[in-house]
This record gives sequence, C-alpha cells and structure tokens, in this order.
Amino acid sequence: MITKGLIVRLEARSGREETVAGFLRDAIELVQEESQTIAWFAVRIDASTFAIVDAFPDEAGRQAHLGGAVAAALQEKGAELFATPPVIEPVDVISSKLPQP
Repeated sequence: MITKGLIVRLEARSGREETVAGFLRDAIELVQEESQTIAWFAVRIDASTFAIVDAFPDEAGRQAHLGGAVAAALQEKGAELFATPPVIEPVDVISSKLPQP
C-alpha cells in the first residue's frame, strides 16, 4: 500500500531546459535501484518548469529516497541546472491506482 509521496518542483535555468529534461530522463536508472520507490514520474509542466512525483509505502521509504542517488544528483547539479532551489513537498497519499503485478 502506498501512504507517502513527494512532489518536487524544479525551475530550469534559462537555456538549460533541455539539459534538465535529459537529466530527468536519465534519473530513472537511479530510481530503478530504489526498492521502496513504488512509483516515480518526471513531468514537464511548461517550457522551463518540471516536477518529480513519487510514491512510497511508508515514511522510511520516503526518507530512503530523500537520502538516495537522485537527491544527491539534484544537489550536485542544482546550481548548474536550476534557477531556484527545488521545492520539495512531502504529501500523504489518500488513494492510488497502480497496475497489479
């Protein structure tokens, strides 16, 4: 069951929009290694605004993700790629639908 999530809003620096899109496309490889990340989406909201939406079974899973490789890569590349620091919003999941294995 999914009970926790994150919504991370990202604003690309001018001229870095496609680099951010590529960074997010490549980040899926890092997320594949996270057993507690049940769902992960990188989305483009407009030309320069992106978001990551992810879901976890519990708070421990969310904290593991926040301490994981994607978060580290965001910190490492942040000043280069983003106009402002990422806005990280923890959320409680009240309902979900995912494919059944």
